Amino acid sequence: MLRITDEISLEDWELTESFIQASGPGGQNVNKVATAVELRFEAARSPSLPPPVKARLKRIAGRRWNSEGAIIIQCSESRSQARNRDIARERLADLVRRALVAPKRRIPTRPTLASKRRRLDTKRARSRIKTLRGPVSEE
Repeated sequence: MLRITDEISLEDWELTESFIQASGPGGQNVNKVATAVELRFEAARSPSLPPPVKARLKRIAGRRWNSEGAIIIQCSESRSQARNRDIARERLADLVRRALVAPKRRIPTRPTLASKRRRLDTKRARSRIKTLRGPVSEE
C-alpha cells in the first residue's frame, strides 16, 4: 500500500512494478541485473481517487498517462533496484499530491480609470516620437 495523505492511500492491486535493464553506469553488472523500474498505476480504475482528482491527474501526468488510463513512471537513476523502486513510488505520490490541490478560480478584474489614462498617455507619447522620425520638410 502506498500512502499519499492521511485519507488517501493506493492499494497494491492498483500498482504494478516491472524491472528492466537500465542503460548508463553500472559496469559489467548493468548487462546482468534488471535495476530500472517501470511503475504502472491504474489511475482511471482507481476507487481511491475522486473524479475531479483523476481529471487533474491526467492533465498533470501528460505523456505518462496512456490510452488505457494508466500512469507509467520509469526510473533508472540509481544502480540499486530497491532505490529506483522507492524513487518511482515517491514520484507517483508527488504527482497525486499535486492533483489533490484544486486550483484557485481566477476572478477577472477591470483596469482602473487611472491605469487606462496612463496607457493612452504613453501611447500618445510614443506616437509623437515616431512621427518626429519621419521625413523633415524644408520650411
